[in-house]
Amino acid sequence: MNTSRACSFLLIISTTILRWSVAVSGQPPPTGRALLEQNADRVIRLPGQPLVSFKQYAGYVTVNESHGRALFYWFFEAEKSPEKKPLLLWLNGGPGCSSIGYGGMEELGPFVAQKGTSNLRLNNYAWNKAANLLFLESPVGVGFSYTNTSSDIKQLGDKVTAQDSFTFLLKWFKRFPQYKSHDFYIAGESYAGHYIPQLANLIINKSKTISDQDTINFKGIMMGNALLDDATDQTGMIDYAWDHAVISDRVYNTVKTKCNFSDSKSSNACDAALNEYFDVYKIIDMYSLYAPSCVDTTSNSSQRTHMRGKVSPHTFSKNKAWHVKPTGYDPCQTQYTDSYMNKPTVQAALHANTTKIPYPWSHCSDAITYWNDAPDSMLPIIKKLVSEGIRVWVFSGDTDGRIPVTSTRLSLRKLGLNIVKDWSPWYSKSQVGGWTIAYDGLMFVTIRGAGHQVPTFKPKEALQLIKHFLSNKKLPPKPF
Repeated sequence: MNTSRACSFLLIISTTILRWSVAVSGQPPPTGRALLEQNADRVIRLPGQPLVSFKQYAGYVTVNESHGRALFYWFFEAEKSPEKKPLLLWLNGGPGCSSIGYGGMEELGPFVAQKGTSNLRLNNYAWNKAANLLFLESPVGVGFSYTNTSSDIKQLGDKVTAQDSFTFLLKWFKRFPQYKSHDFYIAGESYAGHYIPQLANLIINKSKTISDQDTINFKGIMMGNALLDDATDQTGMIDYAWDHAVISDRVYNTVKTKCNFSDSKSSNACDAALNEYFDVYKIIDMYSLYAPSCVDTTSNSSQRTHMRGKVSPHTFSKNKAWHVKPTGYDPCQTQYTDSYMNKPTVQAALHANTTKIPYPWSHCSDAITYWNDAPDSMLPIIKKLVSEGIRVWVFSGDTDGRIPVTSTRLSLRKLGLNIVKDWSPWYSKSQVGGWTIAYDGLMFVTIRGAGHQVPTFKPKEALQLIKHFLSNKKLPPKPF
């Protein structure tokens, strides 16, 4: 074959592949700068990682050039047919905790660190069985995310976090244009009950002013054991603790008498009553009432630096016990993850810590000690998202004392949405997985026997939950 014929043949093949890629995914494959950046972020294989068929990427996206603010991400393609699967962003809360440490490595990501070994094990119920899975460490100061402008750390709050996360998404889609047309969802837990609605609202508002090229194909949000409303969240915590035999009648009545959770300014008498309430959570796990506590003396998961400023909920956040880190079903799991993520070989494989951050990676940041803004309630934004036709699901592990099912039920009732179908069981094969309330525009799901980190405690049920959310199908109302 002569040179001209060979060139023509290659051109035909290339054009055919390009047309096939566009037909399958709706977007052309990455080329030029995007392809170079993807290749640079490609994680070939982590130390101790089992072999997998899906691709993974990790690296930094600069969200503020002048300040040198950069957010770290870890992305896993779906196990099968990633070109056909939606894209799901997962966020953990804190504020100041790592979505990679908790969500990525201990809940719904494909790999889990193990005790006493450098090897990872596969998570058989990883959510990349259902979606392309994106984890983001946000805001700067969390995990591997950083800023070159130290004053940025003192300016952090809900607004900055939402804006930087939105900027991250715009730039990430430029780096991964093949996912631009995919249905996009956001999910998360705990303080992500603040992050998610505000980021979703920003995406919707910006879609009205930005170019079509930057528009995100945003479809829905799902939040678990989430901070939604200060007054109901705090009231529900006390009611739940009493109802689950965690506190005495005397402590319960004292808190109820001395504290007004509708007022962000608590009295000394209320603070004293809450100290007694929190005392019990020094000996049992607030995040999962019936799980064992880690008794390893090397554990670093007992306390975080006390955060100043306007952290939600305002009354409870004054108490140091509010800032205790969560643990997994293996109560010492955070130690294994800490050890793994701080290995230089792991960080090199992830393209992480490239600026040599002067502190170790941790689940929750000790660098963030101030939080500037945290609205008292996310309910007005959630109501707006419902009115905009955004899919909204809220789920709750029912053994969590930190943001218990009682709090969530009180918060959702406060929304004032009409109930389409009241309290109904859903099934995971032959067993009741939990209960649902279908509101007009919002689905509420409980997961029976799960703590704060639902995918950790009930991985099979959590995978079932995310599959039904993404397909917008009701959970099975009968055994199957």
